[in-house]
Parts: sequence; C-alpha cells; structure tokens
Amino acid sequence: MSRNVIFAGFLGGVVLMVLTFVINGIFGFRAGIDMKQIPDERLVYETLKEHIVDPGRYACNPALTPDRRFPGGEPVFSVLYGGVGHEAAGRLEIFGLVLAFLASMIAAWMMSQMSERILSSYLRKVLFYMAIGLLIAVFIDLANSGIGDYPLKDAFKLAANHVALWTLTGLAVAPIIRIKKAAAREEASRS
Repeated sequence: MSRNVIFAGFLGGVVLMVLTFVINGIFGFRAGIDMKQIPDERLVYETLKEHIVDPGRYACNPALTPDRRFPGGEPVFSVLYGGVGHEAAGRLEIFGLVLAFLASMIAAWMMSQMSERILSSYLRKVLFYMAIGLLIAVFIDLANSGIGDYPLKDAFKLAANHVALWTLTGLAVAPIIRIKKAAAREEASRS
C-alpha cells in the first residue's frame, strides 16, 4: 500500500470522525433517533431489567387473535439489549473510531485499485465514495426499517447521513489518490 493510500485512508478516518462528532456530539442527530424518552421510563426500565437478562434483540408482539393471527393496526415493539451499561461507553467509542479508520483505509485502497478513467476525474473519485455511502444506506439503514426496526422516516435520515458523510469524505480524499503512472512519473522527476 502506497504512502498516498495510507495518508488518504488516515485523512478519510479523521474526516469521518470529525463529521460524526459534529453531527452526533454537537447536534445530537443519533440521540434524536436512538434515544427518545419513554414517558414512564422507570417502570419500563424495571420491567425490562427483570424480564430481559440475556443480550439480544427482542420483539414484543400483540396477543394473537382467536384465529391465531396478529391483529392489524396494533404496534410491535423491539427491545435491543447489548449486554453492557454506561461504563462501556468509552471503550465502545474507541472501537467505533478504529472501525472508522479501518473503513476509510479499505475505501482508500479500493479506490487506488480503480481504473485510470475513474482516477483521472475528481468527480468520479467523489462519486466512488458517495457510492460507498449509498451501499451503507440501502443495505443497512433502509433495510433496518419496518416491523420492530426504525420507522421509515428515521431510516431515511440515517441513510442520508451516511451518504453525506461518505460524500464529504470523498471530497477530502479524492485529490490524494492519483493515477499510478502519473504518480510514478512525478516521483521519477523529483529524483
């Protein structure tokens, strides 16, 4: 892996980290989606604590009708328990940072393997990063909507967030990764 690819991957990780901090830490984007308050939180918390002891995702369905079907128009609830408490927040944030840098390194390496046609155009390189965001949006964010998952409105917000994050990362990284032949000629001319 060339120094340009490593630098691009590192820069992409920094961009992802800073944008995520601003969007989530300062503006509270994810908290507004993932941490809505329950009116009688203490009662619900104690009930969940008593009945859910193993980490996992749980569905809470309405009672079946006499003909053994789920009734229409009744809500389905999803409960997610990761098995950890607030004491793990710092460790999980570090894990998230490592994943951001790893994803950015992989994206930079993948882009460095693209054809000259893609690498010769700033716009195409940015579109490559946008495509990564679109893949995450479609296969993760939008796929996690529906019964027991995110409401479609929130799934679209998460999807738009990922497309924007990766597009902005592409804007920063695109100038760094160049066509190998041109980069080799520049190196040769410097020597």
